[in-house]
Amino acid sequence: MTMNSNFNKTNNETEESEYDGPSKSQLKRESHHYVDIGDEILKLKPEDIKSLDLPAGLEEAINTALKIKSNSGLKRQRLYIGKLLRTLEDHSIEDKLRKIQHSHDTNTAQFKRLEKWRDNLIENDKQTLNEVISRFPNVDRQHINQLIRAAKQEKERNKPPSASRKLFKYLRELEDALT
Repeated sequence: MTMNSNFNKTNNETEESEYDGPSKSQLKRESHHYVDIGDEILKLKPEDIKSLDLPAGLEEAINTALKIKSNSGLKRQRLYIGKLLRTLEDHSIEDKLRKIQHSHDTNTAQFKRLEKWRDNLIENDKQTLNEVISRFPNVDRQHINQLIRAAKQEKERNKPPSASRKLFKYLRELEDALT
């Protein structure tokens, strides 16, 4: 019995000292990670892709992938893009990608907040009006009240929401003036 336990101990010590690098599973996870990053890049707008400052070969592979219609061809190209990303030594592309995605998320949240304000103003919510006035001290109160009144009338008469759009545009201009 002691001989068997000594054999296992020696075998385990040998395995620990002969580390050959990451496991096959770890390499596979990293490979999938880079393919996912490539997929996220493919979802971006062309101007956002240009802002990533990709190396020429990778940029060419991305442009090729955007033109491919065949599912199997696109799958091969996605894997190729993942391979190119994996071989890059500069990993700043992922950081730039996250910044672009964060700015898109921020813009979406701002848009939704402005839409909610507009809808509440049209519903005659005085608390929202006070919130808008406190957030934007330079608001033209007469102008915003005119826009609110016109949007209410449009809604009551089931007309196209042009005044509602003008109110939203005015709120967005106020928001942009702050930043």
